[in-house]
Amino acid sequence: MAKKDNEKMSREEAGRKGGEATSKSHDKDFYEKTGKKGGKATSKSHDKDFYEKTGKKGGKATSKSHDKDFYEKIGKKGGKANSDGDNN
Repeated sequence: MAKKDNEKMSREEAGRKGGEATSKSHDKDFYEKTGKKGGKATSKSHDKDFYEKTGKKGGKATSKSHDKDFYEKIGKKGGKANSDGDNN
């Protein structure tokens, strides 16, 4: 959406433009490192209860947007990974 010179950009638009610019100048490795750094910081500032609540909230959202077939597929995928000795 083009803006006139005297109109300010919304936060949403600024964030989108910034995200697009970042994605053009960084690779997958950058995002992996950033994610790990953020995960470590989050784990230092939150306790077990935070992760339990977040997990339940995510589980409820997932169950609303996926059907039985989805859970069968991921169950089989997880079972195969465990039987292959994959710890991921």
